[in-house]
Order: sequence, then C-alpha cells, then structure tokens
Amino acid sequence: MMGVPPCRAPLRLLPALTGWARGWGAPLGLGTLVGPSLRHYKKETLPASEGPIPAVTVTEIRQYLRAQGIPFHDGYSCLHAPSLFVEGPGEQQPPAGSARYSLFIDKTTGSFVCTATLAEGTWQDFQASVELKHKGVPHAGLEQLDGVDQAGEDARHIWNRALPLWELLDEEETRTAKAMFGISKVSDATLKRFGVRYLRTARTLVFPWFSPRGTGLKGLKLLGAKCQGDTVLYMENTLPRPSAYHNLFGLPLIGRRDTEVVLTGRELDTLALYQATGLPSLSLPRGATCLPPALLPYLEQFKRITLWLGEDLRSWEAAKLFARKLNPKRCSLVRPGDQQPRPLEAFTRGMNLSKILRSALPAGHKSIISFRQLRDEVFGELSNVEQVAGVKWARFPELNRLLKGHRKGELTIFTGPTGSGKTTFISEYALDLCTQGVNTLWGSFEINNVRLAKIMLTQFAVRRLEEQLEQFDEWADKFEDLPLYFMTFHGHQSIKTVIETMLHAVYMYDISHVVIDNLQFMMGQEQLTVDRLAVQDYIVGAFRKFATDNSCHVSLVIHPRKEDEERELQTASIFGSAKASQEADNVLILQDRKLVTGPGKRYLQVSKNRFDGDVGVFPLEFSKASLTFSTPVKGKARLKKVKDDNGAPPKQAPAGGSGASKKQ
Repeated sequence: MMGVPPCRAPLRLLPALTGWARGWGAPLGLGTLVGPSLRHYKKETLPASEGPIPAVTVTEIRQYLRAQGIPFHDGYSCLHAPSLFVEGPGEQQPPAGSARYSLFIDKTTGSFVCTATLAEGTWQDFQASVELKHKGVPHAGLEQLDGVDQAGEDARHIWNRALPLWELLDEEETRTAKAMFGISKVSDATLKRFGVRYLRTARTLVFPWFSPRGTGLKGLKLLGAKCQGDTVLYMENTLPRPSAYHNLFGLPLIGRRDTEVVLTGRELDTLALYQATGLPSLSLPRGATCLPPALLPYLEQFKRITLWLGEDLRSWEAAKLFARKLNPKRCSLVRPGDQQPRPLEAFTRGMNLSKILRSALPAGHKSIISFRQLRDEVFGELSNVEQVAGVKWARFPELNRLLKGHRKGELTIFTGPTGSGKTTFISEYALDLCTQGVNTLWGSFEINNVRLAKIMLTQFAVRRLEEQLEQFDEWADKFEDLPLYFMTFHGHQSIKTVIETMLHAVYMYDISHVVIDNLQFMMGQEQLTVDRLAVQDYIVGAFRKFATDNSCHVSLVIHPRKEDEERELQTASIFGSAKASQEADNVLILQDRKLVTGPGKRYLQVSKNRFDGDVGVFPLEFSKASLTFSTPVKGKARLKKVKDDNGAPPKQAPAGGSGASKKQ
C-alpha cells in the first residue's frame, strides 16, 4: 500500500492517549519533556526589538578559541572542542584532532551543544561559561527545565503500557496491526532492534526517543494509521511538542565507527531501509518539514549522508535545503519517482533499495552545468505538474484556480486601499498555508505581535474567543503547534538587520514563507522623498535576491499611491517606481466597493502571475466574527467595473463562474 505524508492529528488525541495509557480518566499535561541530564541555557529566540542577536562569524569563533587556549578542529557544520561541562581531566586533554570531542559549536550561529551532558546555549552563553570557568565557577547558569519530572513520568507511563509488537499474544492481532501500518514485511527482529511498541487502546505505534547513549527515555512519537483504499493515512503526535521533539530515531544504534548514514523522513522508512540493506539509518523528527540545527552535532561523524525523504517534489526540495546545512560535499540525494518511491513503499514492492541508494545524486553543483545534468529535473517538473504548482490554499480555492499554488523562491507584492483589511487578509492567507505545514515567519512592522497573534488565533478558530474564553486553551494549544514564528521588530528597521534575521530563521527553522507587513513602516520616515524611491527599489531588490537564493517565498505588503478613492487600484498604483511590480512574480490587489451586490464589498484581483499568466478577480466576503475573508459567497455574485491595467474591461466571466480571469 502506498503511504501519504503524515498529518498532525488533533491535539486532543495525545492527552487522551496519555490518559488511556495510565488508566486515568483525566488527560495529562503536555509539558516539555527532556532527559534527566538535559540542561539548557536561554531559549533561542528571534531578535528582540532592542536589537538583533549579535552576529558571529566562524573566523571570530576560531580566533576566540585560540585566544582562550581551547583546542578544536573543523567539522562539516560544527567546530569540535573539548567540553567545559564534563567533570574530570579526561575530556580536557584528548589526543590532537580527536574525534571524541563532545562540544560542538555551530559554524553559522555559534550555538553549542555538549553531547556528553546535553548542555546547550548561544555563543554568548559559551563565552560566559569560559569566563566563569576561569574564575573557578563550573557550570554556572545551568538550570533544569520546568516540568521535567512530570513530563518524564507521562512518557514512561505510555511506554510501560505499550506492548512490544512482536510479543502480542494473538498472532492475528499482530498481523492486522502490521497490515494497518503497511509494515507486513518488516520482521519482528527489526521491530525489536528499534524498540517499536504498540498501544492497544489507541491502536498506535509507539516510537521511543532515547538519549544518544540509549540510557534514558526522553520522549515518544505515537503514530496512528487509517486505510483509504490503497493508501494509508498516517497521523502522528509527539511528546514533547513538535518544536521540542528532536529525536533522530535510531541514533542509539549508531556505532562510533559508522561513517555512512541514510536519513529518511519517517520512522517506518527507517525500519524498511535497515531491514533491506543493513545500513545505518536515521529518521528526522519532523520529516521534510524541518532539520533543527540542534541535530547537526549528532551527524558530524558521518563522511557520507544520503537523504531519502519521500516520494514528492516537496521532499526533494527539502532534501536539497537540508544538504546545504549538512555540507553538500558529503551529501547525496535520492530523487523521487515511480521507480524510486519512499523506502517503505519500495521495500513493500520488492524493489532493490541498495540499487536505489547507489543511484543517489551528489548534492553539490558546479557553477556551470549542461542540460544533461538538468534533464532529470526538467522531466520531474513535467511529470509532476500539480506538485510543481506548489502548496494549494484550503480557504481560497479561487487563488488556486488563478495562481495554481504557493511556490518557493517567488516574490508576491500585495496592496490595497487604506483600511480595506490588508493585514487581516494577508494573515489569513499566510495562516492557510501554515496549517498545511509551510514554515512561516512574520515581520509585522505596523501592528504589534500580540494584536497580530490575536487576529490569527481568531481566524484559526473561526470564532470570537472573547465570548468563549473557556475554549482559549484548547485553541491556543493547537495554534502553538503551527510552524509559525514572529520577528519582534516594530517600525523602522534597516534592511540589513531584517535580512540577517530572515537568514537566521531559514537556517534555524527552515522557513519557506516570509511575510513583511509593510514596506513603508519598515523603511520609516527618515529619507527624503527622492531618496525614498531609491531606498525602496534597493529593499525590493534585496527581498527578491533573498527569495531566490534561499528558495523561500516572500510576501511583501506595500501601500498604494494616493489616488482618487473612486478609482480602482492597478499594478501601477503600487507606491514607488515600477521596480516592485517588475521584480514580483505575483501581484495581488485587494479592491473595494466594486460588487453588484452592494457597496462595501471587496474582491481580490490577481494582476500579475509569472508562473502561467492567469490573472483575474474573485469576490471576498468578510466575516467580522471570525475576521476571515474565506467565507463562501452565496449565490452567483458577479463582478463589474473591473478593468485591467490598460483601462479596458475584461471579457465576461463564464456563466456560473465566481469571477473573471484572463491570460497575460
């Protein structure tokens, strides 16, 4: 049976599972779960309004280590050094060039992790630790995280209630459970090696998160499955929450002498891959969604890493991005295709997984290549038209009809009259994508983050929570699990600082959609009128370059020029020179008061679409209660007086259509 990417099950499922596992009636809390020895410094955050986190270069890190007399050697993505947090002299005097150094310093951010004690922190934390050590104050500043005991107890109760899948008394139950998850061919020996268990009451597989040395249980992933025809729909939940779940499944089984590893996007793929090839295999905790930098130290020992994340183009794009973090020189990628599906499906179909791995392509590319090297990628785009079109909106089907989808590496310009609801619309537009797993970074320079989060939470719940405060925690818990982050800037900021923050977010959280609201507030009022046009052109060019270089979609809100309120906005109405509309891949305009059904109605106009040229308009209906524009329009609302940029009315929409469209 073919599998589909796992989805997040409703958040209430996990508390229910914990309650069933312990035999209690009340669900358990979802506190942060860590091992008994895990100690943290400050939580990583995006820059505060006072200023960004001080940037540090790898050259500065090397100079500091040499100045402090700390030995180190270069790794693929980290610098390796002896740990300050290990008691005793053994760690302090390792052999030169030793691979046993347990302190890893990220070359990009300066953040550190000690794999021996699991202490971690920022570069500033590391410098403070060095200074304190010189003063004879060891380990100062390390604090145990809140909720460790309770969260650890929750995980242990679930783990103890779950049964080894190979030890179920009823063989028929074992066969049924394996068939439900599509792992009928996976042997009991493989399940035992990886410690997979089965929770009968919830009919879920339980994958453990052990410490790297396999000495303590740090968390769990529970995987449910439902068959839909020939496909299996997977639903997963983690303890702790996804943002804190950093389990490289299979890590305790890796030997110190292993130099090759295969990274998969799912635990079931790791089981199949190991059984078929016997190669060291690990699964990423969040699949193709994110590769947390905190995991990089545990991958430093490998000279060759093969990424085989899934069967769709989204997995392929993620693999290329992850290879940049891991160092492309040691990475190879398995290209998705009919003859190269994800590992579990290939194993089920009896394919030769070793042969597929041998055909993996090197991740590094030269500056000049020929069509022969591009041929397979071109064929992949031609044979997967829907996937190439991007992520579809769930709340705005008419946007799918016109733009076809939301694609990485593009720049979207969005404008509309003052007071028309630009921020409200763009927040729902971005929220729609975020709920489908698009990692999103918000830069709100006009309204503060508390107000923005309140708007988005209301849109997410599709109800006024002010009148139903007893439901706040339920919806807030679900909202918290979204891959959504906020910059804490407000008002005027330099483009250099903003771009540095965006680059930091892409590296740390694999951001694929950045929203900037809005350009004028970010620029401030410091430049003269003539200079402002040049400054705006420079900023738009910087965002364009960022989107292209980082395969990240940037949605940029720009106020229109001051024009007659009775006139409809056009592409030329965007404030500034023509550079914004020229650089943009898509131009969206929120129009107002143009519907036959009455005054005050709004509609969205797509006036530029570089992907395939389709442009057009469709009506929007605003719900004040839920702050949403995606309420279905009743009847057959028609548009009129909608003109293109040349002032000519478009052709009449087809009968029964909800809007008008045309080709550029």
